[in-house]
Amino acid sequence: MLSSRLSSISLSLKNASRATPVRHLNIHEYQSKSLMDKYGINTQKWRLATSPEEAEKGAKELNAKELVVKSQIHAGGRGKGVFDNGFKGGVHLCKTANEAKDLTSKMLGHKLKTKQTTGDGKCTDIHHTLTSLGVLVNRVMIAESLDFSSANEKYFAIVMDRAAQGPVMVASPQGGMDIEQVAHDTPHLIYKENVDINTGVQPEQTKRLAEKLGFSKEKIPEAQEQMKRLYDLFINADATQVEINPLVEADGGKGIYCVDAKINFDDNAAWRQKEIFSWRDPAEEDPREVEASKFDLNYIGMDGDIGCMVNGAGLAMATMDIIKLEGGSPANFLDVGGGANAKQITEAFKIISSDPQVKVILVNIFGGIMKCDTIASGIVEALKQVSIKQPIVVRLAGTNVELGKQILAESKFNVTTASDLDEAARYSVKALSS
Repeated sequence: MLSSRLSSISLSLKNASRATPVRHLNIHEYQSKSLMDKYGINTQKWRLATSPEEAEKGAKELNAKELVVKSQIHAGGRGKGVFDNGFKGGVHLCKTANEAKDLTSKMLGHKLKTKQTTGDGKCTDIHHTLTSLGVLVNRVMIAESLDFSSANEKYFAIVMDRAAQGPVMVASPQGGMDIEQVAHDTPHLIYKENVDINTGVQPEQTKRLAEKLGFSKEKIPEAQEQMKRLYDLFINADATQVEINPLVEADGGKGIYCVDAKINFDDNAAWRQKEIFSWRDPAEEDPREVEASKFDLNYIGMDGDIGCMVNGAGLAMATMDIIKLEGGSPANFLDVGGGANAKQITEAFKIISSDPQVKVILVNIFGGIMKCDTIASGIVEALKQVSIKQPIVVRLAGTNVELGKQILAESKFNVTTASDLDEAARYSVKALSS
């Protein structure tokens, strides 16, 4: 899957800044194509199928010489994946509608395992482990197959870059392969154009990139137009990333096509991109993240064994850093926000404690808008409702901190309080071995 490309591409550029853990909406390939079609971007003709019969009907409607049948899951490496029924490959070429029907019957209702699926059958950019489980395939996309040579495969993306303080177009003539590998092996073949978000992409910028990508002289105007339309999509859809890999010049003078796309969106724009965000597929997300979002909690699962509950993204990052410095490993990023209530704290404890990897829970709260006594009361109320077996370490600082510590001390729960973050991290790491 290509959903980590924003940070990967940014890190390959000289002025990249450190990426922070932010959830982005992921959509399926067929949804990306639907969105690109809306903006007049050239894509293969396609049909969606949720049954073998629909696949057969769609293939007949496409009436193409060659078809590609692609399982739709939020993971990369589908072509080399293996289904739980032993069928190999989540992407196949075929010639007839009957073949498309047969291939679809072997994919639908079965779990596809790739290098980017996890043990719980979800897709993630944090865990890249191959397991015996996979992701259930509920739909496939049938599309016409385009003829193009590998020499015509280009890479094109638009990402938000902090160093550039706006959008950056990134392109390479070496498309059809991992852009991270290109950046590592041949960084001189990655080109970028910073875009002034106030004036938008300029013709001279798209022309420079089209020339560097090696498009023929007569195709450069078309390539420019496709780049401009992709930028329009990027801005109007509140995307954080639009990645086309590969962007190709099809054989036979058919034109320039976006063969495969990965599009991510800004979660903060959900209120004005309601149609796009209605495409969310919770079945393929970490269930803990889905549950956290219901209560306005920011949660990202990680590999460690110390669960973290913090108010504020910056404080959460600092907490995870200190845990690492003390020899521990954070199990999650969980930000309850500046105005969390007892209900949110209760749900946060439920989510953290449900993770079998978590052996200790560290609560690090700075009382500003939300006073420490309110937080302490919320923790006590939460512990009354949630049976937690893991040791709990709490560090409070800020408004009414002494009152907060008193509330925790007078409760009957086994909560260790710490005077500062360093001490809290040490206590948490020590609790792992006790």
